[in-house]
Parts: sequence; C-alpha cells; structure tokens
Amino acid sequence: MIEINNLTKFSVDKKTFSTVAKKVLSGENRETPARRQAEKTISLAFVEKAEIKKINKKFRKKNKATDVLSFELKDGDFLGEVVICPEVVKENAQKYRNAFKSEMIKVFIHGILHLLGYDHEQTKRQAEEMEKKQEYYLSIFKL
Repeated sequence: MIEINNLTKFSVDKKTFSTVAKKVLSGENRETPARRQAEKTISLAFVEKAEIKKINKKFRKKNKATDVLSFELKDGDFLGEVVICPEVVKENAQKYRNAFKSEMIKVFIHGILHLLGYDHEQTKRQAEEMEKKQEYYLSIFKL
C-alpha cells in the first residue's frame, strides 16, 4: 500500500507509483515477524527543491537539493517514507538524457530499496548489488 502526499505542482500518477511499489516489494518478498514487506505501507512525499535541501541538510548534513531521500520507520504497518523532489528529478532526467517518467520511477525504486536495507554508500559490493536490483526493477516497466 502507498500513501501519497504531494506538496508540489507536479501531477502525480498514483496508479503508476502504486504499481511500482507493489512490484518491488513483492519482488523482494522478505518475511517479517508480523507481515510480508508487500503488505506494508510506504509513505511517498513530493516536495519542492528548497524543502528537500532543508531535509538533506538536517538528516544527511549535505547542504544541497537532491532527487530522493528515504527514511526507514520500522513501525508496525509502515515500511518508511520516500521523499522525492520532482524539480531535481527533471533536472537529472535532462542531464542524463532520460525521460522524466523513467527517471521518476528510477528514483522511487531507489528509495524503496533503501527502505528495504540496501545501501550504496557503504561498500562497492553493496552499491553494485543495489544498482543491479534497481536496473532489474526499472526494466520491468520498459521505459
């Protein structure tokens, strides 16, 4: 399940984000003491560039805007929250010559993988594993 909070002018295709979340969570299919990951709720927030910059500075000590941040909650039915800045996603899509929708789905998958414990900032092996999973899930949507 997914809860979406849009604090931007970006038009949210709830069905797409819900489908992506279900595919990734069911694909990972890890058992938890209470429930499977696919039955947990993800909070998805879309924020402006200034807001994600503040959040990034507060929690990661990086004074710059970023495309996506993830916050694991480990609270009953909640898996965590993914925060996305559509403006930065759009800039990155142009920079990397990707379609905006493809880049948006990519960062959402990236955020979900972080909620599931994947971390590309610890070791090269972990980064490669996360990248491989991200590309696999992105390929499912044929964007």
